[in-house]
Amino acid sequence: MSLELSILVAALAVALVLRPWRLLADGALISPLLGSLAILPWLWALPRLHTMPLQLQLSGACAVTLMLGWPLAIPVLAVVGLLSGLIAPTDWEALTAQAVWQGVAPATLALGVGAGLRRWVGMHPFVYILGRAFAGTALCTFAAGALSQGAGHALLHVSGGLSLVAHWLMAWGDGFMTGLLAAVFVAFRPQWLATWSDTLYLKN
Repeated sequence: MSLELSILVAALAVALVLRPWRLLADGALISPLLGSLAILPWLWALPRLHTMPLQLQLSGACAVTLMLGWPLAIPVLAVVGLLSGLIAPTDWEALTAQAVWQGVAPATLALGVGAGLRRWVGMHPFVYILGRAFAGTALCTFAAGALSQGAGHALLHVSGGLSLVAHWLMAWGDGFMTGLLAAVFVAFRPQWLATWSDTLYLKN
């Protein structure tokens, strides 16, 4: 069993043990879940749909984690990987690697960043939006890209050093996207963020 398949199976097993379907009981997360399944497969399939020298890639995994929570985000990201394979077919190994390094890895790192910020910085709307959604997403996405490169999945047509630079720059695209979504949802649709609580973050 490959490294990526082992990680994916382990993450799915842990997520399913936590019974993520319970988060859908009140129906508030149905819309962000369906939105994730409708949009992310196209973003994940994009590198296989064009022939540019630098394969531009947005993950969206941290945004999905903020919206759905880690236990529900993991199976959703696995389905996103499968759907991206229907849009732009490739082999199972590539789909598994994509699901791990663009989905499971940044989502899990984002879970750790969120826990660290709550413990050592505190609960404040700006910490959530700027720290967790914006900067945290950029760092987690870059770290996942670096881990992917270390596992042998470097960007095509790009040398090792430049590949890390490309991962760093693209990670900020994810950071801006996730930060913007978090700011809009906190203001207008807080019920679409499983990781947000008015009671906790607006208590002051």
